[in-house]
Amino acid sequence: MRGFGLALGTAVVLAAGQASAAAIDLSKPYGNKSGCINKNGQEVYAEDMLLLTDEAFVTAASACTFTEKQVRADGSLVVKSMCAAEGEEGQSPIQFTIKRSPKNAKKLVIADEDGTVYGEVSRCR
Repeated sequence: MRGFGLALGTAVVLAAGQASAAAIDLSKPYGNKSGCINKNGQEVYAEDMLLLTDEAFVTAASACTFTEKQVRADGSLVVKSMCAAEGEEGQSPIQFTIKRSPKNAKKLVIADEDGTVYGEVSRCR
């Protein structure tokens, strides 16, 4: 009977993890200050711009369009994308991981497949 309680506890923890996975909702844009200013188009130029939408991730120097999204068991979102970099021709495939910030659950952290963190973004108002 003791093992059943442990298994039930594990199931509850897993269910909670899956519930938080649904919490990353990109239906409204996320960005840093300059990214949110530019959420409806390029209004100002800023070197630090980060804008994350349901379909794309845009920085001052690149624009990535998502081609596939997958929710992981830990609640993070893995997105495959095709990216165009400023000054370069064509597009390159890049995979990003989007997860909740360990410092503030209302913010998201965006990192590439090498673990390079692009920054933290908050939901745009």
